[in-house]
Amino acid sequence: MYCELETSLAELSSLLIENCRATAYDGTILYTPDGISNYNALWLRDFSYMVEYAGSTIPNADITACIRYAIRHRREDGWMPDRVTGDGIGVYAAGEMDSPVGEANLDNTPFLIYTVYSLAKRLDQNAFASLFQEWEPALTQGMSLIPLHESGLVYNDPQRPHSPYGFTDTVCKTGVLYMESLLFRRACRMMEELCATYKQGNAGQYAILASSIEDSIASLRESSDGSYYAASGDCRQKDIWGMAYMLYIGFPVPAADKEAVLDFLYANYDRYLYKGQVRHLLAEEYWQKLLIDVAPETYQNGAYWATASGWLIWCLAQRDISLAARIAVEAASYLKEEGSYECVNENYQKLPSMVVSATNLYAGLKRAAEEFPDLRDALDS
Repeated sequence: MYCELETSLAELSSLLIENCRATAYDGTILYTPDGISNYNALWLRDFSYMVEYAGSTIPNADITACIRYAIRHRREDGWMPDRVTGDGIGVYAAGEMDSPVGEANLDNTPFLIYTVYSLAKRLDQNAFASLFQEWEPALTQGMSLIPLHESGLVYNDPQRPHSPYGFTDTVCKTGVLYMESLLFRRACRMMEELCATYKQGNAGQYAILASSIEDSIASLRESSDGSYYAASGDCRQKDIWGMAYMLYIGFPVPAADKEAVLDFLYANYDRYLYKGQVRHLLAEEYWQKLLIDVAPETYQNGAYWATASGWLIWCLAQRDISLAARIAVEAASYLKEEGSYECVNENYQKLPSMVVSATNLYAGLKRAAEEFPDLRDALDS
């Protein structure tokens, strides 16, 4: 069963990546989020997930060209785009081009850095050195523009909020932010490593920024059950995706805090899972404030997404192997039988051919099976 699931998800990921390719005005091959041209642009976070989680079918030359395409279309002040269209228009905030949803997205530069880092791991140092020399100043400038609280956490001004993490880009989280701080800190650690390796930029400054977030993230922790809130201001609600991602990327929290998060995710799994796919919040909860209207139980306000399923499978495998195996089968079966939708719910399916729904599930399941052999055995039994 495991080999069948892995092969099926690998093939689906490869097919979706192949079908999402589009050619830009200058000949650059763009990788769009879906295979039906609904999101017909290079979206930095979706591309980053593709490259990190299932990038073997994406040539290094294409990755390099897409990074250059994104950097070339950054805003005059250096803010990286949320996406760049095929005709070369950089768009910096969520929503329609002429009707942005809040200020520019807070995660644009971090996700671009993840793509750069993934490419660095695929190339030898000599081949990558000149690329990093070319890109580092723009990446550093982009990171410097992201608003930070005095604690070091990413901050969103309630009077003029940015659209936050792109998979919650309709949500008006304000104050210090959880998922966005995790993303920023991860980008800082990557830049610290790259700057030190290639003797370019200020590795020490990135170390300081990352350490500040590591020291301050507990301010968003609920002491009674070990969960974490999405934000300190508007939308101070328990962030399922953020907790799973925090553990998946190895964010350094005390062992007791990690165990508490695993306990919370395990105790509440039936309140955020449907067909193996994951809600942002617990069931029957909706975001307290939105940047645009989103009906309850749809899209980012109550639907379920495979984007985060792999993270949860990896987390829950540390508590209940049989449960993790069941979730993996449910998620993979849904994608195979119904389609790789952006998000779903009962009697609701949004946007078929969504690439990251497959790539993220594939990578999470593969990692979980490698690190927890009992999961593979449970799937094969």
